[in-house]
Amino acid sequence: MKLALASILLASASAFTFVPRQNVAVSRASTALNASRAAQKAASRRAWCEARGATSDSAVAEVASAGLMTNDEGLEYVKLVHPETGATSDVYLFGGVVTSYVVDGVEYVAVRPDAKVDGSKPISGGLSHCWPQFGPGEIQQHGFARNVNWEVKSMSDTSVVLEMAPSDYTKEMWDKEFLCTFTVELEADQLSTKMFVENKGEEAFDFQSALHSYFTVSSLENLEITGSFEGKEFLNKMVDGGTMQTEDRAAITIGEEYDRVYMGVNDPALKDSGTGKVLSVLNTAGYEDTVLWNPYGNEGMGYNNFVCVESVKFDAVTLEGGASWTGDMALKPSDL
Repeated sequence: MKLALASILLASASAFTFVPRQNVAVSRASTALNASRAAQKAASRRAWCEARGATSDSAVAEVASAGLMTNDEGLEYVKLVHPETGATSDVYLFGGVVTSYVVDGVEYVAVRPDAKVDGSKPISGGLSHCWPQFGPGEIQQHGFARNVNWEVKSMSDTSVVLEMAPSDYTKEMWDKEFLCTFTVELEADQLSTKMFVENKGEEAFDFQSALHSYFTVSSLENLEITGSFEGKEFLNKMVDGGTMQTEDRAAITIGEEYDRVYMGVNDPALKDSGTGKVLSVLNTAGYEDTVLWNPYGNEGMGYNNFVCVESVKFDAVTLEGGASWTGDMALKPSDL
């Protein structure tokens, strides 16, 4: 399967309205339990605000609540909220895509402003799944995981487990007995994700997997991407349709259009002097390669405020019947 990258850019968080789904108590006991949990959450939010000098009732009320929400277009997503740090993350059921990760008021995940968030097409941005194919190939571009509804298997204030199983839609293009589970956990110091692929059948199948991750930047001139790039070969798709080159830099800066596949590099970190922040992409299992992409010079796409730093398993995985594969990726912010 060949490689190709889709376009992305930054979207305003104001596109989303948080509308919690209401739960109906079925007994006095459950009502009391829900009330107790609500009181605990309220106390936690108040303590978090007080620790930061905001003690008014209005300030406490403005702290985000966790739960299953619906946006203005009718799409459901899970909002995660850390009770101690106040960090938040949004995870859409459509596409199983993380569209936001905010720590101390800084948004680290980008979504393009003209993205469709009504289910009519894949959400353009976030930590978008490319599965079971990355780029063009035998089935549709980047596979189907990003444009099907994932099912919530479990959730809490700080974690959600989503599941994608075969459907009539997926079987028409890829008739394999798979089960994908995607877990997102909002920890005190990082956002952790786990893609778990199982072969539920007897016959082996091949797949690629990637998180087509879009990250915000204050400006490309403020950005450098570090990691084990120096001395590594990469596929530069901007030269003659694809040419292998060798990277001679330890830190990558972007001053032209980028579409590069760095094989064997999985430890990138984004350093933004404009925000004074570092975002480390921690690929600890499964993802072996990194793709860098940016449509430099395209004002309409907002090229100057995002970059794709993608966690990829580019060479196909052969998964035998009954076997499984795991892709672990976490985002860890820190000060520059």
